[in-house]
Amino acid sequence: MSPLTDQTAARPQPAGDAAPLAGRVALVTGAGRGIGAAIAERLGRAGAAVVVNDLDGALAEATAAALRERGGEAVAVAGDVTDPEFAERFVACAISAYDRLDVIVNNAGFIWGEAIGRMSDEQWDAMLDVHLSAPFRILRAAAPEIRARVREERARGERVTRKVVNVSSVVGLDGQAGQVNYGAAKAGAIGLTKSLAKEWGRWDVNVNAVALGLIETRLTVAEQVETIALGDREVPATLPVGLAQGMADQIPLGRLGTVAEAAGAVYLLCLPESDYVTGEVLVCGGGFGG
Repeated sequence: MSPLTDQTAARPQPAGDAAPLAGRVALVTGAGRGIGAAIAERLGRAGAAVVVNDLDGALAEATAAALRERGGEAVAVAGDVTDPEFAERFVACAISAYDRLDVIVNNAGFIWGEAIGRMSDEQWDAMLDVHLSAPFRILRAAAPEIRARVREERARGERVTRKVVNVSSVVGLDGQAGQVNYGAAKAGAIGLTKSLAKEWGRWDVNVNAVALGLIETRLTVAEQVETIALGDREVPATLPVGLAQGMADQIPLGRLGTVAEAAGAVYLLCLPESDYVTGEVLVCGGGFGG
């Protein structure tokens, strides 16, 4: 994988409507399939080079390969976002491959719910680890690089707006029975977003969140329980079978969202047109919640 040319490594300029993210480098976690893959595809189609992460290295590489086949730039980084050493490696890969860092999308996650009386400490910790601690570590790892690049850019008389989008959930805003761990973690992601927006505003970094509603993925509409690797074992990682479809009549738009629509909401917050939007939560739920 060759790095971007010196020309694209200079201050990025929108290249018309077809490539508004040309010259940008985006990091996307959990992008091997589903919502994450759709986000990576949308950012890549807009001209960004994408650093694709997934727990499953083969899936990460498949997403990256698909982007390259369409003429884009992409590199895969396999790894568990909850590994304390992952964040530094993820950020370092972006710098090594493309020598810049412009967009961070913290998307990786899964659902492991239970009524609170039967919920284990392991279930509680797992949700906070993947949905809150992992994004925190990635953003912490990115901080020195962002600060250094901003100082260099300003010394040259340039200002570059960078983007962070944390994927939250309507459950973090409105709650859901049987998901106190997931809801607490997703609410925490919103607190992280709003606080970091105030901290990183001086570096021209927009920090926003997208609170997703019911999106049609393998984790929401599976006909059987899907699992995810957690350490040396597999744990359930889906809503109860049929629950999401049964809740569809509570959505004002009358249907579940698609992964492309979820990716579109993230994309809106990565565009130059949203450069004066920060510390906000964009709800992408078809009117569900409240």
